[in-house]
Amino acid sequence: MQHRKPITIVFTGPESTAKSTVSQRLSQQLGALWVPEYAREYIESLNRPYTYEDVEMIAWQQKESYQEALKTGRSVIIFDTFLIITKVWFMEVFGQMPQWIEQMLQNIHIDLHLLCYPDIQWIADGVRENEQSRKYLFDKYRFELEKYNFAYEVIRGEGEERIQEATNHITHLLNIKQ
Repeated sequence: MQHRKPITIVFTGPESTAKSTVSQRLSQQLGALWVPEYAREYIESLNRPYTYEDVEMIAWQQKESYQEALKTGRSVIIFDTFLIITKVWFMEVFGQMPQWIEQMLQNIHIDLHLLCYPDIQWIADGVRENEQSRKYLFDKYRFELEKYNFAYEVIRGEGEERIQEATNHITHLLNIKQ
């Protein structure tokens, strides 16, 4: 019996664009495996400003979570953020990144990235830091998705409209893949 690769979907985009909310909800609706954002948990646990090494630890955990998720046998896996965001974070804050991230991005298979547009209200918290640059970062993420030739769709709208738009793109993908 041939083992089918799972369908992998990644939410990406600037802070405060509903990536966590929408990805978790769609995972529940589809019965998909949801891989939550690790960066938030990690940064919130620090009692100091984050460092280059901290961001590399986050990236490493994202890689590990991806590899572990593939082993679960689940047919659909939804990731709340992944290495595109971490790469841009490295470059914007530190001007450099570990080379292994570039290599992984060049070789990884993701079926669909859902790029969340910053058209919803900013919600401040203790971790978010880029309220004024959300559109700039959106453009950076789009550039990176296109650079690696990743399939992506832009998600817009508030509340249920945003969820429905993401649902439509995922349903379309699932219909093609099955």
